[in-house]
Amino acid sequence: MGVVSFLLFGLVAGFVARLVTPGRQAIGCLPTMVVGCVGALLGGLIGQVVLGHRVHFGWDLGPFVLAVIGAVFLLVVLELVGGRRRWRMPF
Repeated sequence: MGVVSFLLFGLVAGFVARLVTPGRQAIGCLPTMVVGCVGALLGGLIGQVVLGHRVHFGWDLGPFVLAVIGAVFLLVVLELVGGRRRWRMPF
């Protein structure tokens, strides 16, 4: 997967993760893409530990679901760390 494809994959995964995560995430397009990309990396790590084999990312349903799960996990952790603060991310 190329860099541009990975960024687009992260944007779509982050958008879907924001849709399924309860609450309101006051973040824009770039942070959504970052959450999706980091979620894809977390999802790959979770997939390796749970499935016991290497996860190959691509535009398939399995890696996409893992990326969304990782992004949802990241959004929940960021919400817990951020608490009830009403600040916006600087980017």
